Amino acid sequence: MKTLIYDVRELNDDNLKKIDEAAIILRNGGVVAFPTETVYGLGADALNHKAVSKIYEAKGRPSDNPLIVHISDLEQCYSLTDGFNETIEKLAQHFWPGPLTIIVPKSNKVPDITTGGLDTVAIRMPDHPVALELIRRAGCPVAAPSANISGKPSPTKGEHVVEDMFGRIDAIITSGDCKVGIESTILDLSEDVPTILRPGILTPEELSKVMGKEVIIDPAINKIRDKDFVPKSPGMKYTHYAPNAEMIIFQGEKEKVITEIERVKEQKEKEGYKVGIMLYDDQSYLEAAHELFAQLREFDKQNVDLILAGALNSDDSIGFAVMNRMLKSAGYIVVKV
Repeated sequence: MKTLIYDVRELNDDNLKKIDEAAIILRNGGVVAFPTETVYGLGADALNHKAVSKIYEAKGRPSDNPLIVHISDLEQCYSLTDGFNETIEKLAQHFWPGPLTIIVPKSNKVPDITTGGLDTVAIRMPDHPVALELIRRAGCPVAAPSANISGKPSPTKGEHVVEDMFGRIDAIITSGDCKVGIESTILDLSEDVPTILRPGILTPEELSKVMGKEVIIDPAINKIRDKDFVPKSPGMKYTHYAPNAEMIIFQGEKEKVITEIERVKEQKEKEGYKVGIMLYDDQSYLEAAHELFAQLREFDKQNVDLILAGALNSDDSIGFAVMNRMLKSAGYIVVKV
């Protein structure tokens, strides 16, 4: 398949023409990768069954793994759910555009393939001018998981998308680095208690303050799911974010972790391993969020055999979100020191 590449760094007249071309591809049932503030997305018309099936094919994604539907305005949200209410309105006013996905009852307009067969739909409005302009010009809500091969680290740079998706999809819009670097917070509003199913940089405290009620985190969010588990949101069941190398996370007091990582590194290098180290400062978890996936992909480029990583402080909400990705990247291999 021929893949068109459009580089769009600002919304000038020439670049708006590029976005128009990409929007036409979406309207005609094609697949277009595009930037958001979190990670790059792999988009198709969310209401077109055949178009959405192309996303699963391009990614090699399991069909029971639901997709997030991206919108450019609240009018599109009204058409996707029969459960629009005051709570959604409040959240939209405070956090959209932004890295928040909500799960609500779906309308009959949304095909089952988009929601993984569930009677709920995940919706968000991305905080990126190119994404919003593309969705607006396409004239349809856009289903979009991350624009990577399923199971691999999410793409946060245009070059990552080209590496994974060139020749697999119709077009790629590149626009530099993503601002956030990890995927959106997913908040389930379909049950009585608002529940975070995937952590992100928006914290439970921020959401609770706006909603006026407690927001809890799914207690099984960092646990391995069995094969019969039905995922209600992306990232809940399947292996995610995995680099090519084996990855081990060391957890404990900071100094002990560093000492143990240095010891294992020295031992493994004597055995002929190429070792990568991943350590983040406790005061810079936003930076960790921004850099995590890019660093994993860089280790792949360097043909690293083993990645030794220090655990993040999960008492910090953003640290918890990044640690969630690290655990999945490492296949939940944790050594306590």
